[in-house]
Amino acid sequence: MAQWMEERLVTFLVEEQARSYRLAYSYLHNREEALDAVQTAVCRALEKQDSLQEPDAMRTWFYRILVNTCTDMLRRRKRVSFVPPEMLDAGSYEDPLPADGSLAERVDGLPPEIQTVVKLRFYEEMSLKEISAVTGWPLSTVKTRLYTGLKKLRIALESEEER
Repeated sequence: MAQWMEERLVTFLVEEQARSYRLAYSYLHNREEALDAVQTAVCRALEKQDSLQEPDAMRTWFYRILVNTCTDMLRRRKRVSFVPPEMLDAGSYEDPLPADGSLAERVDGLPPEIQTVVKLRFYEEMSLKEISAVTGWPLSTVKTRLYTGLKKLRIALESEEER
């Protein structure tokens, strides 16, 4: 049984690697850190695979690990260091945010809890119930944070259009 679960988990992790990277990048805004976060989350998932009680909840279980990993990395980040673009290699992963960045920047300007809900809902197309499972927040809290975030984004975008 454990062998079957490990095979299913490995298959899931391989299939979801691009989405996992995109989610990590939406938090960290750095290619290398996002790749490190995904790698760390994959290692943690493999180490803690016995804690996965419901195989159908694998996606929310892994996203919770990934979101917690990204949050931990943001907390530990003490200073920002800039690397000139010419020093970066052109990898197989591209920055998943739009070039203009206006909406993405607005989302990043939201409080962290609201930002998490908006990113999981619209970047990862998760249901509110799945977001509740990933974050550990009650469904009503997820709904409130989502609608608060959407209202703030709408107000910000409307004020931008008036200018």
